[in-house]
Amino acid sequence: MKVYIAFDDTDTVDSEAGTGKLARRFEALLPGGCRLWGVLRQQLLVDDRIPYTSHNSSACAVVVLREPSQAGELLERAIAHIEKESAPGSDPGLCLAPENGVSLSALMAFGVRCTKAVVSQKEALAATKGFHLSGHGGTNDGIIGAAAAVGLTASGWNGRFIEFGRLRNLPDRVPVETLERHGMQIVPMDRDGRAPGEGDWIDTNGWLRPRLLGHRAVIAVAPAGPGSWRTLWEKRKKG
Repeated sequence: MKVYIAFDDTDTVDSEAGTGKLARRFEALLPGGCRLWGVLRQQLLVDDRIPYTSHNSSACAVVVLREPSQAGELLERAIAHIEKESAPGSDPGLCLAPENGVSLSALMAFGVRCTKAVVSQKEALAATKGFHLSGHGGTNDGIIGAAAAVGLTASGWNGRFIEFGRLRNLPDRVPVETLERHGMQIVPMDRDGRAPGEGDWIDTNGWLRPRLLGHRAVIAVAPAGPGSWRTLWEKRKKG
């Protein structure tokens, strides 16, 4: 069984580590027999009326449990993690929901709303009825982004992977077979209908970040020469 567990607003402008890194580090604390399927960055509305550290993004870890009874222990460890690692002065929030939750549709709709409008803690609490949502310091505003991250991830059509199949350990140029072996699906954006084949290489430009599409980790690529392809999603340049 998969469980979505999201963190938000755990850092400040002076923090050494952001929320994404805090979510990735949670893997080391998973209960025995559990494994991390992936960690996704979810982008929420950027608006002057919303207090955020840098880009108003939150992070959701997707964990595969060995058995459903481990959900309680997972939650306890997540609470201890966010309370220990969140920066002083932040407004951390935590949300946890199983993939088979009966009210996930409402939470998905809430997540989409958070990408378009300013929402309140009251709305977040209503959307997560039946699931775990908790604040752990400051204004507790992080519960909004945490709830949104779970909803967007659970929909299967939103988010950028910041961890999946040890993507950070892969070289800049990777064989197609290696990416597929790590569970990533390569989707060609070629008008002539060509697709990467066995023996082809993918140039990631040093930044491999699949998107969550159809509940899969998807990499969009375009031709870059005989037997060579390049990823279409690149890291945003600062400034």
